[in-house]
Amino acid sequence: MPLLETLTPRAGVVQIQLNRPEKRNALSFQLLGELYAAGRALRRRRDIRAVILTGAGPSFSAGIDLSDLRNPKNKFKALLALLSPRANMFQKVFLVWRELPVPVIAAIHGHCYGAAMQLALGADFRIATPTAELAIMEAKWGLLPDMAASVTLRGLVGLDRAKELTMTARVVSGLEAHQLGLVSHVDDDPLERALQLAAEIMERSPDSVAGVKQLLNAMQSKSEYRTLALERKWQLRLLRSRNFVRAAKRAADPAVAYEPRQWD
Repeated sequence: MPLLETLTPRAGVVQIQLNRPEKRNALSFQLLGELYAAGRALRRRRDIRAVILTGAGPSFSAGIDLSDLRNPKNKFKALLALLSPRANMFQKVFLVWRELPVPVIAAIHGHCYGAAMQLALGADFRIATPTAELAIMEAKWGLLPDMAASVTLRGLVGLDRAKELTMTARVVSGLEAHQLGLVSHVDDDPLERALQLAAEIMERSPDSVAGVKQLLNAMQSKSEYRTLALERKWQLRLLRSRNFVRAAKRAADPAVAYEPRQWD
């Protein structure tokens, strides 16, 4: 059964909706594959002017589906991807939205953790409810965000803020995320606000919009393949580190101490 739903709320606008509400739209391998396929398909369409990313049910997405990731076959696939010398499949899922020649808007409510945050960062704009909960969550598990955040986070917040949010895995509200620059707007109805923004942008030439998007993204993404390679290098290190194991134990028991730093 498909885990992604494609809607057309208004002419020229495509709404891509994560549709696993019973799992808080956790990003399974199947859903990641469907997201990438949807992004690739939209790239070939000239009849659309904007894309809106949403989540069905009470949350945008709670992040990666950990139960799915524990499957030995999927775990091997993820490790193999980290050895790729180029952008891997998991990074491409989140970069594909930057490559669309139309604006992409993430309408965020409820939870937006980890991989879901990286999906939202891949959009051009993020609109969240005031009470939405957002977090770059990977450090909680002894990892780092390796799904293109080193590219998509650039220019949104200061370097110190980016480090703080990533190192602490702190959960912030939609209001605080707006103050930090993680989200573009705060609204009680993010989908409606996204549609309003799309309508405003649709007043301009689609060629101009496509050109502006590509030009301004290029300003922030120089040497992106080097940063993507660095993501993979460090993630491989972290997965082999002793503190990766301890991070999982600390999640259940905060008294568990980390060992001295293993990698420089």
